[in-house]
Amino acid sequence: MSRPVRFRWAWWVLAYASLGLGLVGVFVPGLPTTVFVLIAAWAAARGSDRLHHWLLTHPRFGPSIRDWQAHGAVSRRAKWLATGTMTVCAAVLLALMLWIPAHRWWMTALPVACMVAVATWLWFRPEPPPR
Repeated sequence: MSRPVRFRWAWWVLAYASLGLGLVGVFVPGLPTTVFVLIAAWAAARGSDRLHHWLLTHPRFGPSIRDWQAHGAVSRRAKWLATGTMTVCAAVLLALMLWIPAHRWWMTALPVACMVAVATWLWFRPEPPPR
């Protein structure tokens, strides 16, 4: 079922690099996991049938990827987890701003504004239909 794709090797590299970054994101606070896994699935669909199949059938990643591909949907649980993580990160940034004199206000405002924008976008995404 493999179809010829121009620069297939580049899609393959992007897929595996994104998956690697997503796995690192499981352990490194602030580094997103879901975004990189979704990028890996998208790139794998163009460069690695085997990786794409593995991601779609994976017990942890598969349902989220299938929901995103079919409906552009994000589960309520994922929304709450992402929002909670961003809230903790914003609180840490605010604490650093207060405790470190060299820390400038914009060094906190910019990432917090990005997190607010992402959370707003995320909550406007539809939820997947019941299974």
